[in-house]
Order: sequence, then C-alpha cells, then structure tokens
Amino acid sequence: MNILVLNVGSSSLKWQVIDTDEQCFADNTDRRVARGQVERIGGEAVWSFRAGDGESVKGTAPLRDHRAAVEFLLQWLVGPEGGALGSLAEIGAVGHRVVHGGERFVRSVGIDEQVLRGIEETIELAPLHNPANLKGIHAVRAVLGAAVPQVAVFDTAFHHTLPERAFLYAIPYSLYRRHRVRRYGFHGTSHRYVSYRWRQLTGTTREAQRIITLHLGNGCSACAIAGGESLDTSMGFTPLEGLVMGTRSGDVDPAVLDYIAQKEGLSLAEVEMLLNKQSGLLGISGLTNDMRELLAEAREHDDRRARLAIEIFCYRARKYIGSYLAAMGGADALCFAGGIGENAPAVRAMICEGLEFAGIQVDASANAAHVGREGRISPEGARTEVWVIPTDEELLIARDTYRVVHGIETRY
Repeated sequence: MNILVLNVGSSSLKWQVIDTDEQCFADNTDRRVARGQVERIGGEAVWSFRAGDGESVKGTAPLRDHRAAVEFLLQWLVGPEGGALGSLAEIGAVGHRVVHGGERFVRSVGIDEQVLRGIEETIELAPLHNPANLKGIHAVRAVLGAAVPQVAVFDTAFHHTLPERAFLYAIPYSLYRRHRVRRYGFHGTSHRYVSYRWRQLTGTTREAQRIITLHLGNGCSACAIAGGESLDTSMGFTPLEGLVMGTRSGDVDPAVLDYIAQKEGLSLAEVEMLLNKQSGLLGISGLTNDMRELLAEAREHDDRRARLAIEIFCYRARKYIGSYLAAMGGADALCFAGGIGENAPAVRAMICEGLEFAGIQVDASANAAHVGREGRISPEGARTEVWVIPTDEELLIARDTYRVVHGIETRY
C-alpha cells in the first residue's frame, strides 16, 4: 500500500510516499517511492522533490497556502516530471505527524471529526505546531476527498507510559488537575523507532530491553527506555526543557525568566521567544546553531565560544545519560540518532568521555567510520554498547498508518 506521509509546519511541508505492508514490516522491504519538501509556503515557495533513487529536482512556485502545496506535490507525483505514481488512486492512505496529543491520544488513530476536535483542543499545548498539522489534514481532505483514510501519529504518544514520578512537576498538584501541567515529552516517534530498530539489530526481546536513546539535531532529547516503553524523557511540558539544542536553552532556572524580563525590559512572551529562538548553541557561540560549523570553527580557528558551546552541549547530554543510568539501574546500550547524533563522531566521543565507569566507551576507528550509517561504535565486549541508529520517523508513520487502516494493533 502506498502511504503518503506528511510533516507540516507553519510555512513548510515535508513528505514521502512509502510502499509498505505486513510483509515489509517483517523483512524491511518498505520502498521509498518519492520524497520532498516545500519551504516558504504563502509566497514564492521553494521545493525539492525526488522520485525513488533518482536525482532531486528543485524549483519555485507561487503556493498561497498548504492546500496549494499539497495539490502541487500530488500533481508532480503523477505528472511527467515526477511520474512516481500512475494516478492519485494509488495512494491508499495519508499519515500525518501531529506534534501534541495531550493525555487523550496515547497511540496513532484514524482521523475523524472527533479526532479533529481532540487535536484542536490541544492547540493551547502546541500553538506553533498543531494548527499547522491541522492545515495539512484539511488540505488532504480537500484535495483527495474524505474517502481516503488519514491517520494521526503523535510525537507525544510514545511517552504516555511515563510514571507519575517522572511526568509530574513539583508544583501544586491542583495545577496538574486543572490545567494538565506535566511532562509530555516529544520526539516520541524517533525514540520509538530507534528502540525498535535496536531490538531488531541485536535480537533482544522487548521485555529484556534497557537502553538510553539520544535524538540530537537542531532539537534534542534523551529517553530512558525499558521493556520497549518510555520511562523518562528530557523534554517536558514543551520542547524547551532538557538538553541544550540548536536555538533552545534547555534546562534553566525558572527565576531567570522574570530576572531577564526586568533587566531587558521584555515581556514574558519575549523572554520565552529568546529561550526558544536565540539560545542554545546559537546563544552561547554567538555564531550559529549548526554543529558542523561550530566544530569547524573550534578546529580551524580555536574559537573559544564555539568550543564552549560544544562542551556545554556534550556536558548536558552526559548528565542526562548519568541520571537515566541511575533511574534504570544501568543500561545495555546508548543509541545516537538525529542529524548530530548520526553525523558527528567528535560529539559522540565527547559525550561518552568520563562514562567508562558505566561501561560506556567508544572505539575511535568504529566511531569515525559510522557517519550517517548504522552500526555499533563501542569496543567488542563493552558492558554498555554504543550504537549509531539513523532515525526513520517517516517509516514508522507509514507503518502505523497501514496498521490503523487495516485494524492491526500497534504496540507502543
């Protein structure tokens, strides 16, 4: 079955068409039919599409809204330039990444009017993301019609297994009861994929699994996973909490917000924007939020603030690893994923420095050899293995969509 996977942002749209079914689940023969992205929706949009393993084609087009973007990509899919599908009738279902499911959505679900209302009710928890996700759902319905099944796959769903001691904040309990202020966690689809893939690679049963996963990209999060379930994660009520990220501060004393507001003459909303958009690697270095550029600056020019940004990034990650080792009583593996986790051996090595006491070591040659590819980078016989596992959220969304449409139970 061809599944169209959509990841919709406020002015962007990333997509893939993946051919999958139960046999593909078993032997990993899912096929990428086509993929691409559209940026700057609302004006002269920039697009980049690719059919199968062919070369990417790029261009611009005046796309006024998300419906126009969906129409454009579908026309390309069946048109002479793309030609990845013979007709739109070959799309069996559409799977959507939806950022926030609150406490209501604990697994992937078929989209109907009730689900749409539920996603709308969580907008106040994800005001930047869920409205865009809804635009994608409505755009598909308008273009392909209501008969084509659509499925919502929630970033927060994997973390619904967090125990109360992990998801509750030490604030008045009434705030949780009245407003559901708690840790929700994000990047759940990525952590879930890495968890599944590690079990597949090592032949470990779900029940025996005990690992720590690090999704390190422009957004970063850590997750403690035991028995195939999320036990704790670094992102919280919003994606701002936890690790140092590209432009997000991660953990910070809450009193800092009021202090900065008073000293800088900013509103609370402006301080929150500062912590989300001007902090992290960018804020510390004063240069960039791109780890590749920071590593180059540190290596070629010995830039002090670039080095400092990298050190703080790695130190914070190392602290979270230590806390999760304590929470689970150890781990069998540490798994790196995400753009930085998959492609920056130097960062992986720095994060693992000093963790030898926990049996975590990195083999230098294996680490250097695994850039953007899957494999173990710890020495043979290491007590706690270290892995690089490139994440594949789109594949998991496609598979979940197939399962929901065909009534197959999805185990989180």
